[in-house]
Amino acid sequence: MMKFNHLGIPTNEWFEGEIDLPHLKMTVSDHENNPFGIQWMRFWEDAPYPELVKTVPHVAFEVENLTKELEGKKVIIEPNTPSERLTVAFIEVNGAPVELMEYRKI
Repeated sequence: MMKFNHLGIPTNEWFEGEIDLPHLKMTVSDHENNPFGIQWMRFWEDAPYPELVKTVPHVAFEVENLTKELEGKKVIIEPNTPSERLTVAFIEVNGAPVELMEYRKI
């Protein structure tokens, strides 16, 4: 089962409410500050991500079992832990990036 979380839109512009994430080499907006889950993302010059992720908007879904969801998929960013209790990975689907997110239960 997948649940929509946010829509990430890459930009090279500055935006209101910027949140710097030095450990990820990117700046984002808060996707929870609007009812549609829109998140702006600006990647730092040395950000180690595929061009597809840095240039094409992605949709993000919460999943119950990330390992299972990745089976048979084209993984373009391996599973990683950007914050406590959260593991994410990116796959490519029909030429577009998709983020899959697994929250660990407390």
